[in-house]
Amino acid sequence: MNTIRHFLSGLDLTSAECRQLMARAIELKQQVHQQQYTLQMPHKVLAMIFEKSSTRTRVSFETAMLQCGGGSIFLSSKDSQLGRGEPIEDTARVLSSMVDAIVIRTFAHRTIETLAQHSSVPVINALTDFCHPCQLLADMQTFFELRGDIQGARVCWIGDGNNMCHAYIHAAERFDFQLHIACPPSYMPDAQLLQQFQHRVTVHTNAIDAVQQAQLVTTDVWASMGQESEQQTRAAAFANYQVTEQLLDLAHPDVLFLHCLPAHRGEEISLTLLDDPRSVVWQQAENRLHSQKALLELLLS
Repeated sequence: MNTIRHFLSGLDLTSAECRQLMARAIELKQQVHQQQYTLQMPHKVLAMIFEKSSTRTRVSFETAMLQCGGGSIFLSSKDSQLGRGEPIEDTARVLSSMVDAIVIRTFAHRTIETLAQHSSVPVINALTDFCHPCQLLADMQTFFELRGDIQGARVCWIGDGNNMCHAYIHAAERFDFQLHIACPPSYMPDAQLLQQFQHRVTVHTNAIDAVQQAQLVTTDVWASMGQESEQQTRAAAFANYQVTEQLLDLAHPDVLFLHCLPAHRGEEISLTLLDDPRSVVWQQAENRLHSQKALLELLLS
């Protein structure tokens, strides 16, 4: 009997599997660019539960299933009984009896843990308030494509200690790099994570200190979905954490800049940063498709 594997965080893959997945994602991308499609998931169906809005996540998963010979079903809270109070345990049992995998984009991380506990098919985290591991896979693929293995590199996160920051902490452990985080004292990452991975992470309150000789610099919006009411407070707190061309000048000469998008120009990044040659955010965004396709292949094989 096959063991069901879920992808709730980056820690659900081994270091060896992470690198295997990177190689496969790059291979699958080359196939797409050469108009060569292998239907490795014929008749497979992916259920997608989205309680938060999305562009890249939804399009990349739906396209991945189509290109692999399968299909997907999109469900928002308005389209399912979840929006009318059905327990997530019941949804898990019913959905997993009909589909081959479930992707969920939700708020509380506990929701996805409960879903996985009661699902008979793989469950994939398409974003929770705790972490965003699918985005992280695309980020790593981008670095691997342009700079090779990230092992031993210095990576810099600037901004909110949020779900993407947590995903980078997990990645530091699995991909074996050192992560330097710059954020205001009131917006630190999860304290338990920092304690658990203190051998991987250094926290700064000054972006200039964190960015020194970094080979990868990345950030996120100051106010994520659900935090819009905090916009003014956060803008004041993060005023000294904007990533600019001048800040990148302090990093390694071969630095890459990433952003999970959507970006707020003039806030967490300068108005023209995405046009800087060190910015590779459009390649990063496309890689959501290829890295998630490799992930689906791994979990469904």
